[in-house]
Amino acid sequence: MVRRGHYRPRLSYPNAIKVNLVLIFAFFFLVFIFYTRQWHLIDDEQNFSENDHQTDQHKASIMQMPDEELWDSPLSHGLRPCVKPTSKYKAATEQDHYMTVRSNGGLNQMRTGIADMVAVAHIMNATLVIPQLDKRSFWHDSSTFSDIFDEVHFIETLREDVKIVKELPQELAKVPRARKHFTSWASTSYYEDMTQLWNEYQVIHVAKSDSRLANNDLPLDIQRLRCRALYHALRFSPPIESFGKKLVERLRARGGKYIALHLRYEKDMLSFTGCSYGLTDEESEELRIMRENTNHWKVKKINSTEQRQGGLCPLTPKEIGMFLRALGYPPSSLIYIAAGEIYGGSTRLMELTSRFPNIVFKETLATQEELKAFTNHASQTAALDYVISVESDVFVPSYSGNMARAVEGQRRFLGHRKTITPDRKGLVEVFDMLENGKQTEGSWLSHIIQTMHKNRKGAPRRRRGPLPEMKGRARLRTEESFYENPYPECICAPKKYF
Repeated sequence: MVRRGHYRPRLSYPNAIKVNLVLIFAFFFLVFIFYTRQWHLIDDEQNFSENDHQTDQHKASIMQMPDEELWDSPLSHGLRPCVKPTSKYKAATEQDHYMTVRSNGGLNQMRTGIADMVAVAHIMNATLVIPQLDKRSFWHDSSTFSDIFDEVHFIETLREDVKIVKELPQELAKVPRARKHFTSWASTSYYEDMTQLWNEYQVIHVAKSDSRLANNDLPLDIQRLRCRALYHALRFSPPIESFGKKLVERLRARGGKYIALHLRYEKDMLSFTGCSYGLTDEESEELRIMRENTNHWKVKKINSTEQRQGGLCPLTPKEIGMFLRALGYPPSSLIYIAAGEIYGGSTRLMELTSRFPNIVFKETLATQEELKAFTNHASQTAALDYVISVESDVFVPSYSGNMARAVEGQRRFLGHRKTITPDRKGLVEVFDMLENGKQTEGSWLSHIIQTMHKNRKGAPRRRRGPLPEMKGRARLRTEESFYENPYPECICAPKKYF
């Protein structure tokens, strides 16, 4: 007999499945609601951090890197400097042909140009008169050769390569000279042909010294002579060398390791490149007028937007700050600014110091009395920046100018010290996404920028040749500068070092 009070009808098999599915669906729906709420909270935090870059949430989101990743030089694989001549090299001989030179440009344009002229004098079998330095450049520096360089050391170091004298002999002071604008990126055969000038002239005057030799396809001994001239012979004058090393010691005493930042955000560079991103209308007009009134700057009308999108503009202080933080450098990092006066002054520099407050200049490392000797001598103060930059743990240029290339080349020559060259074109795309609100600073930015610069830290590599689409002599302009990367001619494996 069935007891009615305990009777429970059993669900059919299909109905049981339906109930279970409903329960499962309800469970996952609740989970979905919970995580959706969490995602909204995360989004709110990200939006908040976009408005306040100094919040703890934002700082925690930066991808931190081990110290060795931040500061150590890349592996050099045993490569060493090699500048000694080969057994086929012909030493300097006595001759009565003289070459006078007017070096043009800023400090490093003149330095590399003088190294070229040493090689040209050797090829043409000429006595080189100590070059005259440019006093008509943007800085109007009155410094002479001996003010900036150790003249005696220069002459003695190269005595086996080319005869060098301080002045043209008096009896030749008024003789007619062949005044030449030697062609840019010329080969040794070009200068061998130029020796025909000695049939009519005893003195050749070279009006410009920069980029007078090709970057590639020159005899090995000529390339090594250029390195001997730049890295050994063209030593800075004793006052500059001594004071530069003293400033390096003071930097080391402050923090041990330091970044040398060549912040090329200066009035002349912004005017020359036509880059006005982030500037006021008044500032942009000031730069346009300056460009218009500078006669030797040939390009007057420049599209600032196109320049920036092409990666042809110096990074701004704000962009450099975001760049270094994304690479993993902590706000406490010691940064030396190797530059002149920043355009926009402290207001614009604040965009960098808000992220890296531990920033120093020459003026904060030295007393006014110590700097007095260098006042109004831009090439001498640039030489101090050069010494400090070469000796830094990390060198970062905001623009690929003459100093940036020269410092990178010497750091490669000295053992591939870490040099981080920003991919400006790629960075502009990333920074524009930030500005348009499509992304925020944090782990995403760190990942993108660290990946982008994985192979841009100064590791050994061969010098790059011309762009493949370029034809004729125009392709020579697109080659990587010899002085930016003297590998392989002046940097060898141990077995080739002699």
